[in-house]
Amino acid sequence: MKDYTIVNGLEAANVYEGTDVPGEFRRLTDLLGSEQIAVNLIRVPAHSDFQQGTGHYHDELEEIYIIAKGTLTMRFNDEVKQVPAGSVVYVHPKTVRSHRNEGDEMVEMWAVSKKLDHRDGHKVSDFWQASEKASRVKDQTN
Repeated sequence: MKDYTIVNGLEAANVYEGTDVPGEFRRLTDLLGSEQIAVNLIRVPAHSDFQQGTGHYHDELEEIYIIAKGTLTMRFNDEVKQVPAGSVVYVHPKTVRSHRNEGDEMVEMWAVSKKLDHRDGHKVSDFWQASEKASRVKDQTN
């Protein structure tokens, strides 16, 4: 194994390619050869509800979200916050969370966590109401 690996985030497959879910979700962990850390690139187009109104939480996994571009609207349990570029967010495992982009600019964020050999995430359906500022389907005009 090399002492380092450099990967362009856009080299990873977009999990949402071919679906009506807006945006991109790219898992970089395997491309990096990481043994302990999971890394995902998430890109949310302007006026898009990336998680389709759902939320999720984990049994044991802490997550760090790094907002690199744009401003993300995030919900943590019952609190909604505007999180601008340059922000780093820590989320406790049991906290139900979700995000959407209600702004005019693409949001780019990185999700970083411990790498697990099992799934510990749980989806929460109908976590929050639809937003008039964020569509739940991919814009087909692009």
